[in-house]
Amino acid sequence: MNNDTDKIILKTTKFGEVEVDKNTIFNFVSPIIGFSDLTEYTIIDYKPDSPFKWLQSTQDMDLAFPITLCSFFGIDYQFNIPDDEAKKLEIENSDDIFVCNIANIPSSNPQGATINMLAPIVINLANKKAMQIVLKNTNFQVRYKLFENKETEE
Repeated sequence: MNNDTDKIILKTTKFGEVEVDKNTIFNFVSPIIGFSDLTEYTIIDYKPDSPFKWLQSTQDMDLAFPITLCSFFGIDYQFNIPDDEAKKLEIENSDDIFVCNIANIPSSNPQGATINMLAPIVINLANKKAMQIVLKNTNFQVRYKLFENKETEE
């Protein structure tokens, strides 16, 4: 069933030419904060053994956000998607939801990496609709340290 018409080539700044399946492109029904003109993204698995992937804009080849899953780091991360956002995403089945978080990984100090738990990226895999949701009435942090106190625990 797969053929070359289902693929596109993105000439990205970070990764060079990357072949992407058109079915892996997500449409942001509400944009990522600060990037209101960009609504199409895909996830690039640049290093398959890495806990980090890249949310690459298909409209701006210079823009890619590092993302990760809280569960990979043993973080219990649960929240309710507000009704308004669930309607925008047209969620019908919770099994269709993929949640990831934008990471900030300082090149000079990767151990100082943080993730934004206050504003997760939520993707409805069934219809390819996505959005960044800013959670309200929560103690989640914008800059949650991934590796804080890990050295002292061992």
